[in-house]
Amino acid sequence: MDYLELKINCLEDFREILIAELAEIGFNSFLETEEGLDAYAPENEFDRESFLNLIEKYKLPAEITWHESKMPKVNWNEEWEKNYDPIEVDDLVFVRASFHQPNPGYKYEIVINPKMSFGTGHHATTFQMLKHQGEIDHRGKRVLDVGSGTGILAIMAHLLGAKEVKAFDIDEWCVENGNENFDLNGLITRMEIGTIREVNPEGPFDIVLANINKNVLLDEMKIYADLIPPKGHLFLSGFYNEDVDDLLECAKPMGLSLISKLSKDNWAALILQKN
Repeated sequence: MDYLELKINCLEDFREILIAELAEIGFNSFLETEEGLDAYAPENEFDRESFLNLIEKYKLPAEITWHESKMPKVNWNEEWEKNYDPIEVDDLVFVRASFHQPNPGYKYEIVINPKMSFGTGHHATTFQMLKHQGEIDHRGKRVLDVGSGTGILAIMAHLLGAKEVKAFDIDEWCVENGNENFDLNGLITRMEIGTIREVNPEGPFDIVLANINKNVLLDEMKIYADLIPPKGHLFLSGFYNEDVDDLLECAKPMGLSLISKLSKDNWAALILQKN
């Protein structure tokens, strides 16, 4: 399956919002560049009308120009390797690719070779989820990673001492890449393919991690809540600060209360606890 590569030149202040909007219309991988961003979507799933409408919406304020090309899967490794830098999350974790040198100055290290998957730690949502994970004891816990992408959050859970980690994603490339990253980091578990309804994970899970987007989180909130026992935790990200109230309003009737919130580049991340 070939991917379409859209090289988008835009003002720096518009990168994050464009990534969020493009993710809503089927783009599943992004690479920030000096000029703007590169966005990738499976050719057979590309919604050209929605893309053109989005470009028209932001063309003037973001000063957008763009170029489209086709990129076979086999060329992706070379492309991201040129631009992929290690990520530091406080002193908690150092996230690097296999071609980077280790850095011993951190509690944990994660090796991620992302290919076409979302979740390298570069994006504010992934960064905040990793930081939140450092706040909650994972030792001996069952953890579910919903929409796992590269598997980075599942790997973090493993490093933090989770006794069992279950992960899945709807994209076959993510599953392939996630399992490769699991191998790099010593996880025996295998990432599955499907939505949460299709995978139908068997609870309870002490911790549920969901870094997706607002609409999916609202739709699946009851499923998450039903999988979590009293005192269990739900980590949420993939939405803006202005979306927090809607998510908390949805979660409250299900016995989920806010215990921690982070914000970075107008992206929010929450930890909720089951009453």
